[in-house]
Amino acid sequence: MKLKVTVNGQEYVIDVEVEEDEQQNAALAPIVIGGGGPLAAPTKGTASMPAASSNAVVAPLAGSVARILVSEGDEISTGQVLVVLEAMKMETEITAPGDGKVGSIVVEAGQAVQGGQPLIELV
Repeated sequence: MKLKVTVNGQEYVIDVEVEEDEQQNAALAPIVIGGGGPLAAPTKGTASMPAASSNAVVAPLAGSVARILVSEGDEISTGQVLVVLEAMKMETEITAPGDGKVGSIVVEAGQAVQGGQPLIELV
């Protein structure tokens, strides 16, 4: 029996040997690898991250801090680019959500960050 499998967008055709008895009785169903089917028990996660205050600019995705374009005490305006993150060789500009002042910068250039992690505290 031939099956077509897609892994990370790349299609592969594989041959699977099935005995005649099994082939007649087997119903084709999706095969999920690494997923939690309906019978799978949930597992508790162990990841942790510093809590963000309501006035923090947070990372929208995991990556590394490429550049920090502001300093503590700087006055900022809505839409101003504050930090540039790099993820998978792509840069993402993190902009100010509103007018304000940079209170503290809680990351450094080159530091790896997770999605939701605070980058800059605003006052």
